[in-house]
Amino acid sequence: MTKQKTHKGIKKRFTVTAKGKAKHRNASRGHLLSSKTGKRKRQLRQDGVLDNYHADRIVEALRPIL
Repeated sequence: MTKQKTHKGIKKRFTVTAKGKAKHRNASRGHLLSSKTGKRKRQLRQDGVLDNYHADRIVEALRPIL
């Protein structure tokens, strides 16, 4: 039986907190920032957190490194 591999795309984009939540960087922060308001850009600086259903799937994909 082969070993389960870590999903490299998920490994680059998500981190798992101590309580098992999945944190990610918000979208829309890469370019075209002049058209966005300051309030929107400030709020996008904070990391997003996924709900339990999606977080469980992320953790399962990262299982070999945890």
